[in-house]
Amino acid sequence: MKQRCPIRIVIADDHCVVREGLTAIINREPEMKVIAEGRNWMEAIQLVLHHRPDLAIVDLHMPGVEGAKGIRAILEWFSTARIVVFSAYDTEEEVYEVIRAGASGYVLKGESSREDLLQCIRAVCEGQVWIHPSAAAKLAERMNTPSLTNREKDILQMVVEGKSNKEIGSSLNVTEGTVKVHLNHIFAKLGVQGRVAAVGVAVRRGIARLDGIGPFPARQTRDEEQAIRRQTTHAL
Repeated sequence: MKQRCPIRIVIADDHCVVREGLTAIINREPEMKVIAEGRNWMEAIQLVLHHRPDLAIVDLHMPGVEGAKGIRAILEWFSTARIVVFSAYDTEEEVYEVIRAGASGYVLKGESSREDLLQCIRAVCEGQVWIHPSAAAKLAERMNTPSLTNREKDILQMVVEGKSNKEIGSSLNVTEGTVKVHLNHIFAKLGVQGRVAAVGVAVRRGIARLDGIGPFPARQTRDEEQAIRRQTTHAL
């Protein structure tokens, strides 16, 4: 009987010990093989487009670009790519955004077992979607809440950063009155009564970050877009 070819896997994580651990676990399985490793999103994109693996396992928070954008960049050039997210974070917004971007699996670093990882790999390679139960619960909760627009996400991030309505209006080149209208819409969608409560919900759900770098910026900058274009074109 003809021997079945192993599942070819590319992994990407900015921590060496994580890459080594994943490689050791995966390569112990006779039907799986890690064929390349990346340390950031640009390397991940290049490696996936160059090797065309059966599966890619990627960390969300790597240098280069934001996670959902990296996933979309891969799928733009390799539409049949199967992508599994391997992350320590499972906020509602993060899970929602990466699944919406096209990821087929979501494995939690701190909660998933070796068996979970292998089960996810096998399921995704068979065309299924596999999401860790904790992340799946967050996704279900997120699906039942209204989505913020890109402009509302921008404003909410600035609220989290402590900016006043005047400062937000100046940054976006709009009036304070317009900012207040947006804030009222944001409060209604989040189910809160004011700025303090909005900040708490935004951070808990992963819509904004206290360090001023939101996990899912509303718009991709021109530099980011050009960098991705250059890297993906070079990899093809």
